[in-house]
Amino acid sequence: MLVLWVSVVAATALAAPDPGAGGQRRGAAGVWPVAPNVVLVASDSFDGRLTFYPESQVVKLPFINFMKAHGTSFLNAYTNSPICCPSRAAMWSGLFTHLTESWNNFKGLDPNYTTWMDIMQKHGYQTQKFGKLDYTSGHHSISNRVEAWTRDVAFLLRQEGRPMVNLIPKKTKVRIMEEDWKNTDRAVNWLRKEASNYTQPFVLYLGLNLPHPYPSPSSGENFGSSTFHTSLYWLKKVSYDAIKIPKWLPLSEMHPVDYYSSYTKNCTGKFTEKEIKNIRAFYYAMCAETDAMLGEIILALHQLDLLQKTIVIYTSDHGELAMEHRQFYKMSMYEASAHVPLLIMGPRIKANLQVSNVVSLVDIYPTMLDIAGVPLPQNLSGYSLLPLSSETVKNEPEFRNLHPPWILSEFHGCNVNASTYMLRTNQWKYIAYSDGTSVLPQLFDLSSDPDELTNIATKFPEITYSLDQKLRSIINYPKVSASVHQYNKEEFLKWRRSVGQNYSNVIGNLRWHQDWLKKPRKYESAIDQWLNTHSNPKKNLNKS
Repeated sequence: MLVLWVSVVAATALAAPDPGAGGQRRGAAGVWPVAPNVVLVASDSFDGRLTFYPESQVVKLPFINFMKAHGTSFLNAYTNSPICCPSRAAMWSGLFTHLTESWNNFKGLDPNYTTWMDIMQKHGYQTQKFGKLDYTSGHHSISNRVEAWTRDVAFLLRQEGRPMVNLIPKKTKVRIMEEDWKNTDRAVNWLRKEASNYTQPFVLYLGLNLPHPYPSPSSGENFGSSTFHTSLYWLKKVSYDAIKIPKWLPLSEMHPVDYYSSYTKNCTGKFTEKEIKNIRAFYYAMCAETDAMLGEIILALHQLDLLQKTIVIYTSDHGELAMEHRQFYKMSMYEASAHVPLLIMGPRIKANLQVSNVVSLVDIYPTMLDIAGVPLPQNLSGYSLLPLSSETVKNEPEFRNLHPPWILSEFHGCNVNASTYMLRTNQWKYIAYSDGTSVLPQLFDLSSDPDELTNIATKFPEITYSLDQKLRSIINYPKVSASVHQYNKEEFLKWRRSVGQNYSNVIGNLRWHQDWLKKPRKYESAIDQWLNTHSNPKKNLNKS
């Protein structure tokens, strides 16, 4: 089998050179005898828990397993904002979301922002990008923007199509997400025709759409992306018996923000166990197809004798709920949405190492610069991951404790009606909302409640208070929430002026049209009332 062959051969190729052969320490990590190449593959919507036991048993991911065996995997890696553009803005800038003000999928980095790739290019690296970038401003649909801007309005409207599956009944159909495969082919061709001839090191980025759900035109005009789509070929990689049916709280017991999210995602209706299992199975099959594209890059590097000279990193912008907590998509601080894969392999990267430290995507930026031997800017939110993964770093306290024992994630976009802030520490996950008082916080002990079904914030007030104080020392979240609230109003008013007399028709036919058109005057009036309110009004979350 090809994968087994690659595993055997690359085991030798990835053997680290003599630790004493590299000169002095550079940055947090060690110097490579020759500057290594770097390849970063970033997918979309990949649940990081699939990269380790027990969730890894549900689907065959041979190339992720290959990276685990020959590199370092981070067991507690998180997105800094569980939605595409803000997450990628954090990854490419090394800064938390509130520092770049990447509030939603329309507002990211300035197109001229200096990224880690720009800096590596200035320091002698050949650079190339293929596929999904999505870290700058100006993308995504009008619906997506308006839904984010009006999330504080006192109405409740379905914004997404009901999650569904679509099967291609062919056992031989491999290339389902054609765009991703084309970009993977382009990256492989670039490695073969250009990178293999370089005398300087290179850095390659490949961005994938999978396993993001597909568009759902059957939902009518201005549809969203709620279709999990695959073929029998990939579905056979899934172990149906291992699929876990998630437990749901009754609708009446859900946290009010979770209820809003579930409703706007069209998930508060009845779902059979078969429907839920199929959605999850199809999602896992889409993850298997993603893994195969990662494999194409690894195979090409090996065939070109570049694998032993190249550091390969695989991660994702966020996860996918896949019907956990009665939701699909992301936009949540629950594990399925916020936990991302993060694996690193290559020369002088420790093999078969699992790191339990909490890390996040802002750590990509300093890690890239550290690999290139570039001094790290002082203003970064992230920390280099090399002290946790490099063979040349001794187990000394000053290096072992370089990364703080917490990560920050925040969310300010659509499908969630309050700015959300998550502080993740060793066993605790603390989630604060809005101004810290108008919406109850959540606290989960992940060591005893991995499914995050029991909010213990009121049961353990001392721990809740301590974590809230820590969160406030990192970010003044009530002030950030107020800034986002003001931004949303200003952007909505600019947009409403831009559509002029066509406003009522346009807003009524966005993705929420099925609900909106039943009571258009009521919903326009709710927006007017919101615009005329100076402070964030208390919302009736069950008002429709």
